[in-house]
Amino acid sequence: MVYVAFSEVVIEGIWYKVDGWSLLMIAIISGFLLAIVVLFNIYTARYFGFSKADEITIVFCGSKKSLVNGVPMANILFPAHLVGIILLPVMISHQIQLMVCVLLAQCYAKKSR
Repeated sequence: MVYVAFSEVVIEGIWYKVDGWSLLMIAIISGFLLAIVVLFNIYTARYFGFSKADEITIVFCGSKKSLVNGVPMANILFPAHLVGIILLPVMISHQIQLMVCVLLAQCYAKKSR
Protein backbone atom coordinates (compact mmCIF):
# COMPACT_ATOMS: atom_id res chain seq x y z
CA MET A 1 0.00 0.00 0.00
CA VAL A 2 2.76 2.44 0.94
CA TYR A 3 4.74 1.58 -2.20
CA VAL A 4 1.68 2.14 -4.40
CA ALA A 5 0.96 5.51 -2.81
CA PHE A 6 4.51 6.77 -3.24
CA SER A 7 4.63 5.39 -6.78
CA GLU A 8 1.47 7.24 -7.75
CA VAL A 9 2.88 10.49 -6.39
CA VAL A 10 6.13 10.05 -8.32
CA ILE A 11 4.35 9.13 -11.55
CA GLU A 12 2.08 12.17 -11.25
CA GLY A 13 5.11 14.43 -10.68
CA ILE A 14 3.69 15.82 -7.44
CA TRP A 15 7.17 16.41 -6.00
CA TYR A 16 7.74 18.99 -8.75
CA LYS A 17 4.34 20.65 -8.31
CA VAL A 18 4.62 21.29 -4.57
CA ASP A 19 7.18 23.78 -3.34
CA GLY A 20 9.48 23.30 -0.37
CA TRP A 21 7.58 25.74 1.83
CA SER A 22 4.36 23.74 1.43
CA LEU A 23 6.17 20.50 2.23
CA LEU A 24 7.68 22.09 5.33
CA MET A 25 4.28 23.35 6.50
CA ILE A 26 2.73 19.93 5.92
CA ALA A 27 5.52 18.34 7.97
CA ILE A 28 5.17 20.87 10.81
CA ILE A 29 1.39 20.53 11.00
CA SER A 30 1.60 16.73 10.77
CA GLY A 31 4.20 16.64 13.55
CA PHE A 32 2.07 18.91 15.72
CA LEU A 33 -1.05 16.80 15.24
CA LEU A 34 0.91 13.61 15.94
CA ALA A 35 2.33 15.14 19.12
CA ILE A 36 -1.19 15.97 20.31
CA VAL A 37 -2.42 12.43 19.65
CA VAL A 38 0.60 10.74 21.25
CA LEU A 39 0.50 12.93 24.35
CA PHE A 40 -3.26 12.44 24.65
CA ASN A 41 -2.78 8.66 24.46
CA ILE A 42 0.02 8.68 27.04
CA TYR A 43 -1.85 10.80 29.56
CA THR A 44 -5.14 9.00 29.01
CA ALA A 45 -3.50 5.60 29.53
CA ARG A 46 -1.83 6.84 32.72
CA TYR A 47 -5.01 8.54 33.98
CA PHE A 48 -6.97 5.31 33.68
CA GLY A 49 -4.20 3.32 35.37
CA PHE A 50 -3.20 1.03 32.53
CA SER A 51 -0.05 -1.04 32.96
CA LYS A 52 3.12 0.06 31.20
CA ALA A 53 2.67 -2.64 28.55
CA ASP A 54 -0.88 -1.48 27.89
CA GLU A 55 0.28 2.15 27.75
CA ILE A 56 2.85 1.25 25.12
CA THR A 57 0.21 -0.56 23.08
CA ILE A 58 -2.20 2.38 23.35
CA VAL A 59 0.47 4.88 22.34
CA PHE A 60 1.72 2.93 19.35
CA CYS A 61 -1.59 1.62 18.05
CA GLY A 62 -3.66 4.68 18.85
CA SER A 63 -1.79 7.01 16.53
CA LYS A 64 -1.08 4.84 13.47
CA LYS A 65 -4.09 4.94 11.19
CA SER A 66 -3.01 6.91 8.18
CA LEU A 67 -1.56 5.58 4.96
CA VAL A 68 -2.71 1.97 4.84
CA ASN A 69 -6.29 2.99 5.57
CA GLY A 70 -6.17 6.25 3.64
CA VAL A 71 -5.06 4.97 0.24
CA PRO A 72 -8.04 2.67 -0.42
CA MET A 73 -10.47 5.29 0.86
CA ALA A 74 -8.89 8.02 -1.28
CA ASN A 75 -9.03 5.78 -4.35
CA ILE A 76 -12.77 5.32 -3.80
CA LEU A 77 -13.65 8.89 -2.83
CA PHE A 78 -11.57 10.97 -5.23
CA PRO A 79 -10.84 11.01 -8.97
CA ALA A 80 -7.63 9.17 -9.90
CA HIS A 81 -5.82 12.34 -11.01
CA LEU A 82 -6.31 13.93 -7.56
CA VAL A 83 -5.39 10.99 -5.34
CA GLY A 84 -1.66 11.72 -5.36
CA ILE A 85 -1.93 15.32 -4.22
CA ILE A 86 -4.58 14.43 -1.64
CA LEU A 87 -2.39 11.66 -0.21
CA LEU A 88 0.77 13.80 -0.04
CA PRO A 89 0.08 15.08 3.51
CA VAL A 90 -0.84 11.56 4.59
CA MET A 91 2.43 10.17 3.19
CA ILE A 92 4.50 12.83 4.93
CA SER A 93 2.61 12.21 8.17
CA HIS A 94 3.21 8.47 7.81
CA GLN A 95 6.98 9.01 7.59
CA ILE A 96 6.93 11.29 10.63
CA GLN A 97 4.95 8.65 12.55
CA LEU A 98 7.59 6.03 11.77
CA MET A 99 10.43 8.29 12.94
CA VAL A 100 8.60 9.28 16.12
CA CYS A 101 7.85 5.62 16.87
CA VAL A 102 11.55 4.84 16.77
CA LEU A 103 12.22 7.56 19.33
CA LEU A 104 9.33 6.45 21.52
CA ALA A 105 10.45 2.82 21.38
CA GLN A 106 13.94 3.85 22.47
CA CYS A 107 12.54 5.89 25.37
CA TYR A 108 10.31 3.03 26.54
CA ALA A 109 13.22 0.59 26.22
CA LYS A 110 15.48 2.78 28.39
CA LYS A 111 12.77 3.12 31.04
CA SER A 112 12.24 -0.64 31.24
CA ARG A 113 15.87 -1.41 32.06
